[in-house]
Amino acid sequence: MSRDVAVTDTAQAASGLGTADSRREQMLRAALEVIAERGYAETRIADVAERIGISPALVIYYFKTKDQLLTESIRYLDNIWYATGQRRMSELPTAAARIEEIVAMSCLPEADAEPRSSWTLWLDFWTLAARNPEVAGLRQRDDERWRDMVSSVVTDGQQAGEFQVADADNFSILLCSLLDGLAIQIALDDPVVGPERAFDLCMQFIADQLGFEWKDSQRARTGGHQAGQSNGAPQKGR
Repeated sequence: MSRDVAVTDTAQAASGLGTADSRREQMLRAALEVIAERGYAETRIADVAERIGISPALVIYYFKTKDQLLTESIRYLDNIWYATGQRRMSELPTAAARIEEIVAMSCLPEADAEPRSSWTLWLDFWTLAARNPEVAGLRQRDDERWRDMVSSVVTDGQQAGEFQVADADNFSILLCSLLDGLAIQIALDDPVVGPERAFDLCMQFIADQLGFEWKDSQRARTGGHQAGQSNGAPQKGR
């Protein structure tokens, strides 16, 4: 069978299983699950296909390579995280509450998050970015987006008189680096630095740097966002 005929047959099979967008999303969710469980190195395209009962050829039709599948899975997860974060922060009255929400979504797991996420996904992604130029480009764009989000909240807080004068861009680099560093401890289940301690350390750092008072009692310890209410957002696992 020629490659052209094979691709046509695969596309027809895909159309019979639902719309292209929904089928693609199903594959991305399956990839996130499998990679989080097994690690990127031990994940095969066949494993992703088996998770949702389709042929490996159909996954290859959509994503071509395993590297592309990981890259697109991370992009998909990240877009969900940012959309959820923007919606949540729009409901919060102060910049201090919004930056606390960013840290909570980064550090504290949510029991009913969908799709499931893990900082271990990002460890695989960062490792691949060191060798793959396409993945490295996505990593750079994501970090810029991450820092811009933090910088915007800090600027809002300065303009509202909540935060002391500071360089918002430099602060965003420091905070994002701190969160990424603590993410390694969380991903490796470090017995000293768990999610809650990482959250507390970050908030103490932010309060010291931006000159506002933060108390540990401000956030419930049930996992999830404000008042411990989890509403299905993935942990940043950024």
